[in-house]
Amino acid sequence: MNAVNTWNSTQHFWLIILGFIVAFIPRFFPLMLFTKRAIPEWFNEWMKFVPVSLFTALVVKDIFIDSASYALLLNKYSEMLAAVVVIIVAYRTRSMAISVIVGLIGVFILSMFMA
Repeated sequence: MNAVNTWNSTQHFWLIILGFIVAFIPRFFPLMLFTKRAIPEWFNEWMKFVPVSLFTALVVKDIFIDSASYALLLNKYSEMLAAVVVIIVAYRTRSMAISVIVGLIGVFILSMFMA
């Protein structure tokens, strides 16, 4: 199947503007809502776990689950070892950025030697 883009520049412009609006609205309204109200302490405590939960879900899915068959994988040794290193670094530093960088470097180095 050969798909050809038949849109003109005006249509591309409006697509970009609409994409901006769709991405902007979910960020703007909570900002306006919570700047005028006090955020409960329980909500702040709960929100601290969201980045870690999302990061864990993405990493565990990539390491242990085959995306084609949804089967459990236990043969990605370099990624598993890098995940252990990242857990230790994340626990000690409490920094998502440092954890991601160490994880990327760890997977790169370990996959070169364990491949």
